[in-house]
Amino acid sequence: MGKDTIIKLNKTFEESAYEQDGVEYWLARELQELLGYTDWRNFFNVVEKAKESCKTTGEEVFDHFVDVNKMIGPGKGVKKFTTKATKEKHKVHNQLHSIG
Repeated sequence: MGKDTIIKLNKTFEESAYEQDGVEYWLARELQELLGYTDWRNFFNVVEKAKESCKTTGEEVFDHFVDVNKMIGPGKGVKKFTTKATKEKHKVHNQLHSIG
């Protein structure tokens, strides 16, 4: 991967962050698209591997991944909750790179 591509991806990654109470985070469904995964099930496996990496390195998974619910409307006024995982900024680079 070329240097220009890496710089562009890093900028896009940083611009996609949310902030709450001084903590930056990303929504997994948005990271999925940003990292080029078209199927959620494939990216979900990446997230699970990153969680395993946390465990292997002695990190608490909950310190870096939090399940959040988002209300979605499938149509006709019906609403349901969907679960999304979020990831803190200071670990996301290392965790995603460690799983290659």
